[in-house]
Amino acid sequence: MTKTEEFQDLRPLLFSIAYRILGSVSEAEDAVQETWLRYQAASAQPGSAKAFLSTVVTRISIDVLRSARVRREEYVGPWLPEPLLNDPYEDPARSAELADSLSIAALLLLERLTPLERAVFVLREVFAFGFPEIASTVGRSEAACHQLAVRARRHMEGGRTRFEANRKEREELAERFFDAFREGDVDGLAELLAADVQMVGDSGGKAPQFKPIILGAEHVIRVLAAFVPLVIRGAGIVEPQQVNGQPGAIFRDRDGQVLSTWALDLLDGRIHTIRTVNNPEKLGHVGPTADAWAALREVNQADPPTG
Repeated sequence: MTKTEEFQDLRPLLFSIAYRILGSVSEAEDAVQETWLRYQAASAQPGSAKAFLSTVVTRISIDVLRSARVRREEYVGPWLPEPLLNDPYEDPARSAELADSLSIAALLLLERLTPLERAVFVLREVFAFGFPEIASTVGRSEAACHQLAVRARRHMEGGRTRFEANRKEREELAERFFDAFREGDVDGLAELLAADVQMVGDSGGKAPQFKPIILGAEHVIRVLAAFVPLVIRGAGIVEPQQVNGQPGAIFRDRDGQVLSTWALDLLDGRIHTIRTVNNPEKLGHVGPTADAWAALREVNQADPPTG
């Protein structure tokens, strides 16, 4: 097998590792591309292409994350990961771990870890790498990697919220939610919200935003109701879609260009969190992005309530 063939076979795994470490589609793609360039330039063929490429993409991702963390601290408003619609890597034996680690809630918990803890956790808990492999990858002893894994697991378990596990129930609830949107059924939307629901929006200061964080069903429904005229008049399109392995949707303008992505956290038959990514700089990989300011002007013509 040629280097190109080996790399292409492993590319889905490399991207999936990089995305979980970085929380960014664009940065993960850049890390994978840089990994290919280094693999191509290597004078000798490594004994294990998987070990070599996994090491390179992990180390690149750790370096990128260290610099990204500074930018994220200066980010305008809440920071959310770039939405991922489809994970290219599949492993039936670890499907539960892969899906859980892809959720926005899990990726936000990973943000609390140091870059090394995050890399060790991803390699060990998500992709089941052995500690000898992990030690070689991150350049630490096996004992140190064990300690990093324990600390990372403790942080993750301490902050984890238990969301609906039954995929069919989640999908049915999400379908009802987005059907109510398309039908302009504000009361139907309200019935599906938990009393303590929160709506978190990531615009990065680059797109309209009612408020970065909206708490409570009464306030969230007022914001949702403001979007209904846009959808009813066909100026906005709701396209149900898995977002980071969660029920969600892509919101588009009348020309099909992307306005935002929404992801829902569900528990006990209710929606507990709605996370929207509105920053066009985070949506280019989803499709051509819309002029969100123009869409907002169209919404305002319907004189909606403010959030």
